[in-house]
Amino acid sequence: MTLLQNDPITQLAFSVYENKGVFAVLLGSGLSRSAEIPTGWEITLDLVRRVAMAQGAEEQSDWARWYRDKTGQEPNYSALLEGVASSPEERRAILHRYIEPSVEDREEGRKVPTKAHHAIAQLVHSGHIRVIITTNFDRLMENALREQGVEPTVVASVDALAGAEPLMHSRCYVLKLHGDYKDARILNTDQELSAYPESYDRLLDRILDEHGLIVCGWSGEWDHALRAAFLRAPNRRYPVYWSARGSLGTGATDLATHRGAKVVPISGADEFFQTLQQRVETLEQSQRQNPLSVELLVNSTKRYLAKPEYRIQLDDLFSQETERLLAQLDDPSFAPHGQWSQAEFRSRVPRYEALAEPLARMAGALGRWGDGNELALVLDVLKSIYRQAEKVGNGLTVWLGLRSYPAVMIFTAYGVGLTRSQRWQTLHELLVTLWPREYQEPRRVVSTLFLGSWKGEKNDVWQQLEGLERRKTALSDHLLDVMSSWRSSFADVSSEFELVFERFETLAALAFLEENDEASLAHAASNTPQGLFARMPVGRAGWHESSTTILIQELQSEATITALLNAGFAKRSRRFLELFVESFKRYTARMSW
Repeated sequence: MTLLQNDPITQLAFSVYENKGVFAVLLGSGLSRSAEIPTGWEITLDLVRRVAMAQGAEEQSDWARWYRDKTGQEPNYSALLEGVASSPEERRAILHRYIEPSVEDREEGRKVPTKAHHAIAQLVHSGHIRVIITTNFDRLMENALREQGVEPTVVASVDALAGAEPLMHSRCYVLKLHGDYKDARILNTDQELSAYPESYDRLLDRILDEHGLIVCGWSGEWDHALRAAFLRAPNRRYPVYWSARGSLGTGATDLATHRGAKVVPISGADEFFQTLQQRVETLEQSQRQNPLSVELLVNSTKRYLAKPEYRIQLDDLFSQETERLLAQLDDPSFAPHGQWSQAEFRSRVPRYEALAEPLARMAGALGRWGDGNELALVLDVLKSIYRQAEKVGNGLTVWLGLRSYPAVMIFTAYGVGLTRSQRWQTLHELLVTLWPREYQEPRRVVSTLFLGSWKGEKNDVWQQLEGLERRKTALSDHLLDVMSSWRSSFADVSSEFELVFERFETLAALAFLEENDEASLAHAASNTPQGLFARMPVGRAGWHESSTTILIQELQSEATITALLNAGFAKRSRRFLELFVESFKRYTARMSW
């Protein structure tokens, strides 16, 4: 007996995890049943009841038996619906009352997304599921996806299919085979479900051929066109998992046998999809680099720095980690498309941080113990990440901007390491290195990597993180919080780390202003805060009064002035540095006020 022989859900979880984006989900009416949206059979019996009561019949305990006794036939959803409503518009109106939640329904948790819908949406959010096929008219799946910050491509008609985003480009593709309950073109009757439009058949054939499949809540008895698509599909590529409460019916058994499906016994859709999502998440977490492996990378960086003959190993180490990071940053869950939501922002930021931490901490160690020869290596890493961040194209501005966050982290960690070791010349070279930009003039690194966002007035989006809602410099504060846990990379376990971080930000602000002449800086230092002065990105030091006092004293000491000017800061001009200090004083006075 193998370890997974009696555990098909874990077997499925491994398949979903290892084949990210390969599995599609097929959902039938059973999935919506726990949301108290009636199944086709329940709607059938209710239609029997309503028709019978309208004709003067008394209330019955078994309307199916009453119908058989009255007509000599089994109750048939298609025949009843076709009998009471002759047009698609009428049928849509009848179904609307069964699906649309009332105010009372919402208050009592009926006809809203279930735990199963939410679990599927989480699998979509993490990039493990990309395609959802459903026979349901309701919008529970779409609503659950949007709650996760995923805006799906929804195809509920031939017209929608013609204008939809291509399947391969969509983060989440929802194919509503029978239509949407608010659209009169819904498919209900046997005649309507006997065959799909040709474009639907082509799409279904492609999905069933190219994807694995997870079936839940579909009996396999009805919908002849979908059954035909199953039977057309070649039995190859990826497996089919068919979840079932009890044994499969005759129709489902035939289809499962044809596709070689693995039957997964379940107690309910909620439990099934929640368990699947949790096990996929566990597998993903088990593959993340744990703290010990990160420490090993940092220690390897320190060891290779110790001897020049290890330079090749050092380059290889950074190349491997950069390639690993770039591959992970291409994950569909970081796609820049979709609507804004605070929940999605709060989810993406820590995921970016988890992926970038090893390389950022390695860069911090380079800054702390390097000799200047490593600067080109760090710049190559930054450019690789930034180029990949920019190549995506269109999308929501905030998601596009956030793609460069790993580069910001690495840049900041290296800069803090340089500051900790007082390697002023290399720090200045880092800050003023020209950054090539396609079709635009090059800009300095310090101007490119988010430095303008450190300024209080420009960081509203970072205030969306928990605990930073009222911070003046939310991004700056957040970076400090993140890097305070990495002090071993900088060999700084004292209470001085906060000051080191703020010293780096202040010198970065000085380098940022070096693009201006002394006359502009003199104007900023002697006038009401505006223009150049108002753009001064000094980070948290601008309002942290105790640090400001220490930093200004340092910038006015002869030893610091000499060291900074010799390193190239302030254009090697004592007067420029003095003007910066005056501007810094006025800025911090304003921020404090």
